[in-house]
Amino acid sequence: MAHTEGMSERKQINFTIVPEETGDSPRTYANFCAISHTPFDFTLSFCEVQPLSQKDIEAAEQEHTIKAPVRVRIVLPLQVVPNLIAALQEHVRVFTESTGTPPGWDKGPVH
Repeated sequence: MAHTEGMSERKQINFTIVPEETGDSPRTYANFCAISHTPFDFTLSFCEVQPLSQKDIEAAEQEHTIKAPVRVRIVLPLQVVPNLIAALQEHVRVFTESTGTPPGWDKGPVH
């Protein structure tokens, strides 16, 4: 059995991760999020749905789908998802308490 002198015990350090704001990070608008998953991760595809033209409406009546361009696709490991859900719920709670629930908050597709 080997003995190593000078080995120190591992320290536990508590820290908070915060975004480093460099000022050049783009903001991307999305008003629709499609969610899919594998056994290993969740994929969030954020899209922008524009107002529909008459041609779009006629195509949707035929195909029953509307294509929305993907603005950004984010893949999250499974371990991140519960904390993301909790953080979103907390932010919605604080937002609702401070501003009141906006009209139509519960309307429209999310996924």
